[in-house]
Amino acid sequence: MRRSLLVAGLGLWPGLAPAQPAMVAARPALPGIGSADPRRPVSLAETPWRALGRLQLELGPRCSGALIGPRTVLTAAHCLVAPRTAALVQPGTVHFLLGYELGRQAGHARGVALQVAPGFRPASRGPRGADWALVTLDAPLGTPDRILPLLAAPPAAQAALMLGGYQQDRPEVLLADAGCHLLGVAPAGTVLAGALLLHDCAGTRGASGAPLLARGADGGWAVAGVVSGGVGAMGAGDAPVGVAVSVAPVAAALRAGGSGSGPASPLAPGIVPDRGAGHP
Repeated sequence: MRRSLLVAGLGLWPGLAPAQPAMVAARPALPGIGSADPRRPVSLAETPWRALGRLQLELGPRCSGALIGPRTVLTAAHCLVAPRTAALVQPGTVHFLLGYELGRQAGHARGVALQVAPGFRPASRGPRGADWALVTLDAPLGTPDRILPLLAAPPAAQAALMLGGYQQDRPEVLLADAGCHLLGVAPAGTVLAGALLLHDCAGTRGASGAPLLARGADGGWAVAGVVSGGVGAMGAGDAPVGVAVSVAPVAAALRAGGSGSGPASPLAPGIVPDRGAGHP
């Protein structure tokens, strides 16, 4: 019953949906957090955080993203939509700041190509299940220790998760919730375009595009989903439910793209490596 209520309540806010009325007075600008904020700054020198960076458009909006290949960044498709025209931005106006913190970064590159999920409509910034995109960079930033693998299938319910991103209230540092869990999966074949992962990780505007991290079969952290948004609280307390798009179709798209060139992401049981798909 709880899962069906969650699916029925999913909205289409590009980032996070408005919180329930009880939260508005306390946190009008931070939907997706709740009264108890578990987010903390993390070390960008450590795995898996060293693969993350801030995605910056020249038009102003900021999101988060993660390296899944030497020159491939995974993010949310709605992060690449121009605010005024509701069309995809030009690739060269997309900047990826790897390991950004307080005005410094471990590396910087521009986009040279964008690939959004099949069926994604920029004008409506949806459907939610198609809210993923790959940005090909003009320079290789993804050394082997900075590339995250992709899970080929969603983790089990109640699996331990982590979520970190560059968020509205503290955009100069990476904030992470390292103690959250998967609540359930909204499967493909519904009114949604693809499988959505419902989670209780805290995150607000700016966390869009960040990787939802879960343990792979080898025990290491891997990308289970791409943060797309959230819904208001629909259970005990005021904690909202977060929404991420499963990376299973991303993994399939990378497989279909061919072997390409450059070092692959770590290979482990149940994990699909990035073989350079999308590189020019």
